[in-house]
Amino acid sequence: MKKKIRLSKSVVGLLEKKALGKVIDDSYLGMGKYVEEFEHELETYIGGGKVICVNSGTAALHLALMGIGLVSGDEVLVQSLTFVACFQAISAVGAVPVACEVIPETCTIDLKDAEKRITRKTKAIMPVHYAGRTGNLEEAYKFARKHGLRVIEDAAHAFGTLYKGKKVGSFGDVVCFSFDGIKNITSGEGGAVLTKDAKVAEFVMDARLLGVHKDTEKRYQGKRSWELNVFHQGYRYHMSNLFAAIGLSQLKRFEKELKPSRQKLAKKYHSELSLINDIELFPNDYDKVVPHIFPIKVTNGKRDGLRQYLMDNNIECGVHYYPNHLLKYYRKQKVRLPVTEKIYNELLSLPLHPDITDKDQKYIIEKIKGFLLNFKLTILS
Repeated sequence: MKKKIRLSKSVVGLLEKKALGKVIDDSYLGMGKYVEEFEHELETYIGGGKVICVNSGTAALHLALMGIGLVSGDEVLVQSLTFVACFQAISAVGAVPVACEVIPETCTIDLKDAEKRITRKTKAIMPVHYAGRTGNLEEAYKFARKHGLRVIEDAAHAFGTLYKGKKVGSFGDVVCFSFDGIKNITSGEGGAVLTKDAKVAEFVMDARLLGVHKDTEKRYQGKRSWELNVFHQGYRYHMSNLFAAIGLSQLKRFEKELKPSRQKLAKKYHSELSLINDIELFPNDYDKVVPHIFPIKVTNGKRDGLRQYLMDNNIECGVHYYPNHLLKYYRKQKVRLPVTEKIYNELLSLPLHPDITDKDQKYIIEKIKGFLLNFKLTILS
């Protein structure tokens, strides 16, 4: 295949172009009525509380952690196998990310391991919905209640996913989404905090606008706060009308187009790869899970060879993620996580986005099977 099959990509088109044109014609590109509309539509779609849109998923995590009142030296339990944004958001508030193991079957946080790491400084837990899968959220909330912890869900991968018949975000403490260019829906860049906690919601609304008190109300009216006041640290984290216009268009496409496309691709991968030696798959629950990525585990030391072979054949692939406890900045804890480290060396993410055609996917699957079969024949010969 001559064309490169991308691992991930932004899937935008005419609807998004028209929406951007409308914002440009209005000549109000910053935070205004389109952001307000996007928040309202997200609240209607998800349910469960107040949505506050920001300019990235990382900003959402950062402000959520600030909003629950974390201070310097507090500790947050979080799996090491996650994007570095989780750890950066925690350390940005002066808190300490406490690296935990994952459950191999789902790559979500291992609560038994997390319990061993609780100290008097532990104030929160951050379950990461890896590849769109939540793990046992009910147990995570029981765990949090038992130990008096707040829960910040990193749902960056899980927009649209169902847990026991309910949309992720429609229940729980504080839930953070990402709408960057390659997520289940995109707003170009962007994210959101969703919570029923009125104090957290009010804090995040102000904090995203440099801490200016009740500036959100003025922005939605196309106005500015001239006689202003600030009660706490804030950041320039607000979403723009441009971002919101893209997000609104994506939300309109989600149920009929973007969601079923991702689920169909994941189901096909699972059915074709489930019986292949040296490949381990995550649960086939794609009627409920909306996968952001499609990771597999390639065992017996064959991951890197397969990865290079696919790339040589114009198939992009990735590794989600390099364990954070091995990063120099977070290595101070000197923790060993053997389960996480073993899984990292097996993980390989295959291309997954709505622009992948049946022909593309068939080619990817054939190349995977071909490599592993040839590898076996080479050993036998």
